[in-house]
Amino acid sequence: MLLLAITTPSNSHFKEYKSLNKASLDNSKMLRGVFVSLLVIIFISLGVFSLADRQIPATFFGSHEISSPSDWIQENQIQVYPNQIILNIDNATWASFTDTNSMDPFLDAESNAIEIKPSSAEQINVGDVISYRTSYATIIHRVIEKGTDEQGLYFIVKGDNNKLKDPQKVRFEEIKGVVVAIIY
Repeated sequence: MLLLAITTPSNSHFKEYKSLNKASLDNSKMLRGVFVSLLVIIFISLGVFSLADRQIPATFFGSHEISSPSDWIQENQIQVYPNQIILNIDNATWASFTDTNSMDPFLDAESNAIEIKPSSAEQINVGDVISYRTSYATIIHRVIEKGTDEQGLYFIVKGDNNKLKDPQKVRFEEIKGVVVAIIY
């Protein structure tokens, strides 16, 4: 004969089970919180280190890319020899800069440049670095916009290191030259 005894848990067993289950859930929530916090710290750390090395493009954080200058000098105009470099550039002029920091780090006061005078406004494109005359100085900034109004073609320019664009439209007649080479 087989006897089977079935016991039911007492009230104290239920309380103990309920207490263990609640502790287990609390531990699970705590571990999840710690895990999420660690992931956030790791992500921020990677972002900081990557930005320091410029691994993450600025466009990732809402910034816009600066347009590159046009290709004004063809490869066949550049001759490199062991003792000299020859740049075959017609109508070239030498340019130096005032220390305004507006074009840092692209160029600074110690930089020198070669400029050429374009024959028409149509040759100048967004991204080109131009020098232009104002009533108080010659300014060297990058073209960020090209447009036409009732007076004709104009350029909007901005220093790479400036937050704001220059306040006036630049006309072709004011343009002294386009920077085609920087000598550091």
